[in-house]
Amino acid sequence: QVQLVESGGGLVQAGGSLRLSCAASGRTFSSGAAGWFRQAPGKEREFVAGITGISWSGSRTYYGDSVKGRFTISRDNAKNTLYLQMNNMKPEDTAVYYCAATPKPTISMASLGYDYWGQGIQVTVSS
Repeated sequence: QVQLVESGGGLVQAGGSLRLSCAASGRTFSSGAAGWFRQAPGKEREFVAGITGISWSGSRTYYGDSVKGRFTISRDNAKNTLYLQMNNMKPEDTAVYYCAATPKPTISMASLGYDYWGQGIQVTVSS
């Protein structure tokens, strides 16, 4: 089992930055993929970013179209922590953000591709 706990959310003005963290405990998740999703009120859960498990060539990252060039996903396996750096934020980024992990090494853009989920954290961007 892997337990995930998000932190770093809050209120930020448009154009500002936030960094979300997701601390993993329990079984190590360094060899598996991890990702961030978000869900705004009345909308479906949306893929934000994903990172592959560690391999000999490192990790690869993927992003949803709405955040490309603004958000950066990274992981520190020594700390068992996943990060999401969010820059140039927009009001439409307002949502509950969830981190997710799976033992599988490849990224999925679908929620069903992940086995473990954090409880979610609110991010609000004011205009």
